[in-house]
Amino acid sequence: MQILTISGSPSVQSRSARLLGHVRAQLERAGERADHLDLRSLPADALLGAQVSDPAIADAVARVEAAGVVILATPVYKAAYSGLLKTFLDLLPQSGLRDKVVLPIATGGSLAHTLAIDYALRPVLTALAARSILPGIFAVDSQIVVADDGVTVDPSLQQRLDDGVERVHQALALARHPTVAQVIVSSRSAVRAATLAHTQADADRMRCLA
Repeated sequence: MQILTISGSPSVQSRSARLLGHVRAQLERAGERADHLDLRSLPADALLGAQVSDPAIADAVARVEAAGVVILATPVYKAAYSGLLKTFLDLLPQSGLRDKVVLPIATGGSLAHTLAIDYALRPVLTALAARSILPGIFAVDSQIVVADDGVTVDPSLQQRLDDGVERVHQALALARHPTVAQVIVSSRSAVRAATLAHTQADADRMRCLA
């Protein structure tokens, strides 16, 4: 089962994209491989014109179709997810997320935007026939510190990211192995072991920056 991460931010300096990269790196440390789709790189005219025959658009849609797990990240603007992500999701077939597990991630300037995932994005994912929509992860911008050497996140946010990655591993285990319970336990152990040192280091850095 393939994992696809999708960045829905139109900004070059995007906390949501950086956070998504942080999650992707966490998955890779635990032995998973993830394809990545940056919607900002798609041709604007073809995207806005819904030109599904355009090679780049067709390739992006095909990558979604091939994925079993989709992790998407978006900034929240005025209580809604990005127009870039909305435009792309509109290009997918009516059942474009059928049989897929989806983990939505969003970032915003304040906790006032927390419900954007459940009230704006989740209904669209449901309409696209996602098999399972995992609990969304919302991060306030101040919980993400971007530096030249990477991203540091608040410990409470990292815990929620760990939980999200665990749920992704569970979905992968269900798809790959008949002895599900045993695999889920080992997956949890692998995730915890791979991220414990990074989480502690992030906490130390956040205290130093405070």
